[in-house]
Amino acid sequence: MLVDFVLCSVLLFVIIMASDFFNFQQFTIRQSHAAMKVGTDSDLLGALSFGGDKVLDIGTGTGVLSLMMAQRFPQAQITAIEIDEGAVLDATYNFQQSRWSSRIQLHHISLQDYLIGEKRDLFNSVVCNPPYFDRSLECPDLGRTRARHTSSLPFEVLIQGAYSLLVDGGFFSVCIPPEVRKDFLSQCFSVGFSLHTQFTIKTVPERGAKRYVLVLVKGHVVTTQEMCCCMRNSDRTRSDWYQELMADFLICGKL
Repeated sequence: MLVDFVLCSVLLFVIIMASDFFNFQQFTIRQSHAAMKVGTDSDLLGALSFGGDKVLDIGTGTGVLSLMMAQRFPQAQITAIEIDEGAVLDATYNFQQSRWSSRIQLHHISLQDYLIGEKRDLFNSVVCNPPYFDRSLECPDLGRTRARHTSSLPFEVLIQGAYSLLVDGGFFSVCIPPEVRKDFLSQCFSVGFSLHTQFTIKTVPERGAKRYVLVLVKGHVVTTQEMCCCMRNSDRTRSDWYQELMADFLICGKL
């Protein structure tokens, strides 16, 4: 019985430790302190966002978006901001352990405070996996509330902030669920954004949209590009589109 207990304890420890790290092909994400772990939304946004020479990652969390953008755009200088202390601990570690540490600067600050700072750069690209729960009960965990609920970063503040931090023609990329898309786009249009590209993401072909990855531009767009993409085929196997999209990021066994 003692042997069985020891084996069970070791197995439980391995499982717990494994959940604290997520391995990509070219970097590893430690996520033991951050409220929100690596998920499909961040993977999709990191692979589909438009980039540029100077990129701002608002609410970087574990830093996965910044690292994916650093991998995709070798010349980019990336600024990451994050309000949650636990997430900052993980992001700091993840950036320092990566091969792109010299190109990523992390600031422990909210967007609201960053906007009133004395020194503000203008960026070619702003990326954000924004909190979007505005009508559901807030979680008692402050970190998860900040990461999930718009009370910590209202759409109006995010959109106006992104607009003011972009150069003319700069891109603003986000991943949002269908239920907030109309309101989000309405607020974007009201400040002067145009919708450049819309990726409608489905889990399987026969179901409705699960997420939208929206790429907005500071300026006028004549025609919006729209693409409907499925992560899985009808038989629930990974689609060719998703496998090709994530081929340079996810380890094969995680596809």
